[in-house]
Amino acid sequence: MEPLTWTGGLGTVLDPIFFLAAGLLAVSLVLQVILAYAAPSGRAQINPDGTIAADTGPYGMVSRASMYLLLLLIATVLAYIAVGAVLGPNGAGIVGGLARRLLPVWIALVLLYAVSIAYKRKLGLYGKLFDSTVGMIGFGLVMFWVFVGVFGAMDLIITHQPLDVVSGMKNKVPGTPLRGAEDGDYAWYLLGGDNLARDVFSRIVKGAWEVIKIAPFATLFAFMVGITLGLPAAYYGGWLDMLISFLANLILAFPVILLFYLLVTPEISAVGVPKYMAMFLFAFPIIFAAVLLNSRYHTQPSLRTPLMVIVLGLLIYGYLVMVSDGGYLLDTRRGDAKGYTFPGLPSALDFFDMPPGILVVFVSVVFVNSPTVFRIVRGLALDIKTRDYVAAAQTRGEGPWYIMLWEILPNARGPLIVDFCLRIGYTTILLGTLGFFGLGLPPDSPDWGTTINDGRKLLSIYPHAAIFPAVSLLTLVLGLNLLADGLREESLKD
Repeated sequence: MEPLTWTGGLGTVLDPIFFLAAGLLAVSLVLQVILAYAAPSGRAQINPDGTIAADTGPYGMVSRASMYLLLLLIATVLAYIAVGAVLGPNGAGIVGGLARRLLPVWIALVLLYAVSIAYKRKLGLYGKLFDSTVGMIGFGLVMFWVFVGVFGAMDLIITHQPLDVVSGMKNKVPGTPLRGAEDGDYAWYLLGGDNLARDVFSRIVKGAWEVIKIAPFATLFAFMVGITLGLPAAYYGGWLDMLISFLANLILAFPVILLFYLLVTPEISAVGVPKYMAMFLFAFPIIFAAVLLNSRYHTQPSLRTPLMVIVLGLLIYGYLVMVSDGGYLLDTRRGDAKGYTFPGLPSALDFFDMPPGILVVFVSVVFVNSPTVFRIVRGLALDIKTRDYVAAAQTRGEGPWYIMLWEILPNARGPLIVDFCLRIGYTTILLGTLGFFGLGLPPDSPDWGTTINDGRKLLSIYPHAAIFPAVSLLTLVLGLNLLADGLREESLKD
């Protein structure tokens, strides 16, 4: 079987168009920068309806040319994907193989965009995102990796298991046919093999799931901690504000990498420090939900009591599932060494045990991000609590927690949503950094940081093993930043 080229037979038609459009676009962008300083703009023409016509000078002409070239480039990429998905690897090379393997992702993206655009006027801030080009691009990049992670976890798009080692495929370049392929085996390593003869494409797909299952939830927990502490610190002020702010600044002053090194050391883990931190930090969603519901429905006990029983019951059960391990909340015994135990959720009800490495990473990310979220929430609350509608709520006799959670917090949602997206990006980079240094996650983990670290050892000879996961990390973080920009742009219009 012959090795695959990047675009196969499809490249004879689309490759010249792609490279011509990319080259002309690069030239036009350079000309735009030069003309912005050197050439005056043409006079703007005012139409009869009062609108202003496009710039007729050299800068305006080059700007329009850049826009058309960009559209042509995007159309060419979409043609690669659409035709490649039909032809597959035999007709469209590596691009066709990737496009066909990712077919569930393309279908999910098309359906998501179609439904979202059709009902965008009814979807609040999320719907307004589709009025922003930057936001739509960022959202597309983020959801692409979300769907890749989800479908990859279901083994719908991977070509090989990420830990499978195939003889003769060590450091093979992208498109290398599989040696000794049997019936049912995928015939190629689409993105090549790494230094242990594992499929790079499948490891990237599985690595996306490692990011998706940790970064958003760790960021959400950090926001629960930051909001729960930031609102009362700003609203009450005084010694409470000083105490919490001092602790937050103390954590922010501590070197992050050193913290991770400390948490993964056997001596620290043996005494249960990560588990203690988990028990403390994971309780904040329960506290937040309890205060939120009680402050909203305290005048309706017939509704509040059953609602709190159901919600808090589910949250407490989830809490016990996350912190219990083998029927214990704490178990410091190691082999024959003496230790102590504290009973937790019975093993029959504990359907999920968080691996120790992931627990350390999760707790560390929440611990590091919480002080920054606290400072953001505190700053917003200090400003909003002086507004007239807060004074009106105080005049009505509303309680402090009602004012904090139902008057101040909703009016701070715009900046917090934007920061949430950005902080997921920071967390993604942090997870890549931890994987690169081998902290927390197991050595055979397919996360992008570990994959990049494995590939960098032969980077000058076989760059594909490190470049592809690095580009994956780059595109996800870029998408989160663009999504945050789009949300910020639309939230400012409210």
